[in-house]
Amino acid sequence: MNGRRIQGSLLTAGTRTTLRATCNRTRHPQAGSILIAPNLEAGLYDAIVAASAVVCGEGGQTGHMQSLCRGRGIPVLLVDEADLAALVGEVTLDLEDGSILLGPDPAAGPLPAPGTATPTVQDLGAACAVIADFQDIRTVNACGPNATCVDSFFIREEFLCLAAGLSPLDALDGGPEETARYGRAIAERLCAFVEELRPGQRLVLRLLDLRSDHAASVTEQAPVAVEPNPELGLHGARWLLGSAPYRDALHTMLDTLRTRLGDQAERIHLSVPFLNDADEYAQLRSHLELPPDVSLSAFIETPAAVHATPQICAAGASELFVGVKDLVQFYLAADRGNHLVADSYQTRHPAVLDGVHRVVEAARAAGTPVRVFSLGADLTHYLARLATPDGYMMCTAELAQVLQS
Repeated sequence: MNGRRIQGSLLTAGTRTTLRATCNRTRHPQAGSILIAPNLEAGLYDAIVAASAVVCGEGGQTGHMQSLCRGRGIPVLLVDEADLAALVGEVTLDLEDGSILLGPDPAAGPLPAPGTATPTVQDLGAACAVIADFQDIRTVNACGPNATCVDSFFIREEFLCLAAGLSPLDALDGGPEETARYGRAIAERLCAFVEELRPGQRLVLRLLDLRSDHAASVTEQAPVAVEPNPELGLHGARWLLGSAPYRDALHTMLDTLRTRLGDQAERIHLSVPFLNDADEYAQLRSHLELPPDVSLSAFIETPAAVHATPQICAAGASELFVGVKDLVQFYLAADRGNHLVADSYQTRHPAVLDGVHRVVEAARAAGTPVRVFSLGADLTHYLARLATPDGYMMCTAELAQVLQS
């Protein structure tokens, strides 16, 4: 085995060109290890965030767990699943050519990543950092004077659950007491986030969007439907519309935030995931029984929502967030988590950029703030080809590189 090299491909980059560590083949967190897993799923959250790198046998660049790794600066390397069995003990990742060297350490230590050209802070507009925990807020705000361009932080509710060890479907299926306990637990996590914010900054919470395949890995008791295509299944706005317990949990969360934070609770904004049109937006706002003073923004991540952008703005959406990663897979019919169609999954495809351009133009015409998500590698391309949004959204590690450049 000594000297054998396994060739793979890099799904997300880190801050080094080489990295040597011990392989972790368990589901348990081992600080600084290289996590080895057939695929990245929500049940591996604790092991992922403790790892210095991840090697997996399937997946794409923009899956949810891959996005978590990108935000944390954790490199993810994709290899043939048959090669995973060889990854034991200490190995060396060559992150420049996407390979793994088995055997003795070929170098004295990790090398710093070479400098790369990045866009300027001014290009970001009012930037939004995509985060997974409050430590990411500290990372961004520690980037010096340039961090003042970051006025918001975006967090998925399911990431709050993973970090806090919560099983949302079990809680929501457990009766009024468990539902209320879940709402209070989410509020407590959000209070810790608000404490990290600088003056003028806010937190955007994307309401629960737990697909059935992800839900199954973090659920112990509640029934979870087996869907042939979870990406196109019962999640996002369509799931929220059918859940009375979630509505009750959300009200408990809002009440707890107002009690704990007072006027500071207004720094937490809500956003609707996986929305199709203005009718769905209006129905969801009514179903959730949100008070008039609670704003609700919308994620534009399906072609239908692109088409309905003017109507969604007119229905009262306080802000729009363009989820490019999902738009790509729905415009191009290429699963973002399937490496077999990676060549077809193109974040710069003209059809996708035309859709994003239409959203930005419609939102600006309606006077609705709009932000566009961008991978670090795509930002320069987007800046040259898109109508100017109010700001860009980026994962923490990639945004920090721009802020520090």
